[in-house]
Amino acid sequence: MPEDLVAAKQALRAEIRERRRAMSEHERAADTLAITEHLKHLVAARGVKKLSCYLSTTSEPETRPFLTWAYENNIEVLLPVTRDDGLLDWAIANDTPDENIGMFGLPEPTGELLGPIAINGVDLIIVPASAVDKKGVRMGWGRGYFDKTLGSMGKRPPVYAIVFDGEYVDSLPREVHDQPVTGVVTPSALITF
Repeated sequence: MPEDLVAAKQALRAEIRERRRAMSEHERAADTLAITEHLKHLVAARGVKKLSCYLSTTSEPETRPFLTWAYENNIEVLLPVTRDDGLLDWAIANDTPDENIGMFGLPEPTGELLGPIAINGVDLIIVPASAVDKKGVRMGWGRGYFDKTLGSMGKRPPVYAIVFDGEYVDSLPREVHDQPVTGVVTPSALITF
């Protein structure tokens, strides 16, 4: 991969991390409410019964209110658990607030681990991102877990990334392994490409 492409992605990720750190608690709370409503609408519109999502970090758009809603509405949710080999295991979300700290300090679910292929049975995949562009190019945080997972799926359901408004951009640098998304959820919009 070209060094200038890698450097451009690293610089953009650093800029996004800095902007996220500068957000106020009020902004975050308002964004959480809006994103949760968009996700609820997405699930209802698609008739989703089983989906995969993730436990957000403190700098990411908050997913826990949506996960609570999904649990209360009998929607089965798989949450990722990182592995040393670059793949993701999955665990079924439950109503407990208990979380583990996984690799890279990421929050992960408690409970029985399912293997990497457990995701093949979901109706919708919700992934984290640092940014998404108007062509559906998703830029993650550089570890490649979700790109590997999405790239290995033969029949992939719709994939939506969650970002803050300023992280939905005109264009992003793209590498061969970068997997596109079906749509993006921001506080201001639910967009399907």
